[in-house]
Amino acid sequence: MSKRAVKIEAASRERLKKLLVDLMLIPGLSGHEGRVRRYLKRALEELGLETRSDRLGNLIATLPGAANAPSVMLFTHMDQLGFVVRKIEADGFIRVERLGGVPERALPSQEVLICVAEGRDRTGLIANKSHHATTPDEKYKVVPYMDLYIDAGFSSREEALAAGVDIGLPVVYRPHAIALSESRIAGTSVDDRAGCAVIVEAARLLVKSKQRPTVHFVFAVQEEFNLRGALTAAQILSPDIAIQLDLLLATDTPDMGYRGDVRLGGGPAMSLYSFHGRGTLNGTIPHPALVSLFDGTAKRLGANLQRSAHTGALTDSSYVQLVGQGVASIDLGFPMRYSHSSLEVCDLDDLEELTRLLVEGIASIGPGFSLDRDDYE
Repeated sequence: MSKRAVKIEAASRERLKKLLVDLMLIPGLSGHEGRVRRYLKRALEELGLETRSDRLGNLIATLPGAANAPSVMLFTHMDQLGFVVRKIEADGFIRVERLGGVPERALPSQEVLICVAEGRDRTGLIANKSHHATTPDEKYKVVPYMDLYIDAGFSSREEALAAGVDIGLPVVYRPHAIALSESRIAGTSVDDRAGCAVIVEAARLLVKSKQRPTVHFVFAVQEEFNLRGALTAAQILSPDIAIQLDLLLATDTPDMGYRGDVRLGGGPAMSLYSFHGRGTLNGTIPHPALVSLFDGTAKRLGANLQRSAHTGALTDSSYVQLVGQGVASIDLGFPMRYSHSSLEVCDLDDLEELTRLLVEGIASIGPGFSLDRDDYE
C-alpha cells in the first residue's frame, strides 16, 4: 500500500469519526428530525450535491450516473427513538409516552434531554426510587414506563410551561459520545447516525468516481416510529435497487452468542434474513443479485463481509422493497452492541470497511447489471 493510500484512508477515518460524533450529539426524535436534517444538508452541499426534502421530511440528494444502468437508492434513517411529553404534574414532574422500542428495564436513572428548541433544551433525569425506601419485591421489578417520571428541576407545572415544556415535546436520551478505545465509540443514537456518517463519506467518494450508476442518497425519517418513513422517498425516486444501512446485532458478548456470528470489529455485515412477527409481520430477504454483488466485491477487496440472519428486528427496506413493481433490496450494516439503550457501541474499523464495500460495489453497477432473479437462483 502506498503512502498516499494510507493518508487517504486516515483522512476518511477522521471524517467518519467527526461525522459520527457530531451526529450523535444532535437530538432528532422520530418526527422531529430537523436539526439532523440541516446538518446533513450542509454536509452534502459541501460535496457539491443539491438536496431536497419531501413533505414527510426525508432528505434526498441525487448523483447522476450511467443512463442505462439500474438506479440505486442508498438510504438510512436519521431519526432516533425516545419519548413524547404526555403530562406535566402539578408538582412539575413530567410523564412521557414511549416512542419506538425503548427498553423499560434500562430507563431509571437515565439522563434525558427535553427538546424545547435549540438553545432552550432542558436536561432532566428519569427518576429511580430511593434505594433505602425500595421494598424487597420492588428491587427485582421492571417499572413500566407509564409509572416513571422525569425530574427536570421544576417545582410546579407553571414553571415547566414557562420554560417551554408542554405536551407533545420530544424527549431523547441526553446526547453524548464516549471513546472506549481508538476505534470503538459508545453513546447515544449510534443507531443510525453511524449509517448517516457512512453515506456522507460514500457520497464524497462516489462523486469522484468516473464509473457509477445514478445514486440517490436518502436520509429517512420516522424509522423508529413505524418503519415507513422511507416509503415516500422511494415512491418519488422509483429506484431499481435499494441498499439500506443500519446496525446488525453484534453477537460477541456473553448474552448474545446464541444469536449468530457477527463480531464487533470483524468488518461490515450483510443480512440474509430478517423478520419481525410481533404485530409487524414483515422483514427482508435480500435480492440474490445484490448478495452476489457484495459477496464478490468483498472478495475483490480482500475484506471480511460478515453474514447475519435474525428475527425480532427489521428495517424500512421491508416496505421500500414493495414499491412499484418491486425494488431489488438488501440490508447492509455495521455490527453494534446494546441496541436501543442509551449507550450503544460501534467500531470505526467496521464503518471504514462498510464505506469501501459500498463505494466499490455501487461503482461496479453498470448497464449490463442484471436484476433477473433467474440469473442467480
